[in-house]
Amino acid sequence: MLVNMHDAKTQLSKLITAAEAGDEVVIARQGKPAVKLVPVRASGFRFDTLAHLVGTVPDFNEPTDENELGLWEGES
Repeated sequence: MLVNMHDAKTQLSKLITAAEAGDEVVIARQGKPAVKLVPVRASGFRFDTLAHLVGTVPDFNEPTDENELGLWEGES
């Protein structure tokens, strides 16, 4: 579907619905295609997916013990 800029301004909700349904929506400026509306696909990322690990995160304000410090410094 090719729509001019003025019509796109007045029918934006309809055009978004059409794009979400899979229709190709192209907005033209002075008869020349300028942009295409495409739906944003869900990434599958959710902020709470790692919430169960909150209690396992070390306290970074506490000093590192000598054994772990040695591992970081390359000592065996």
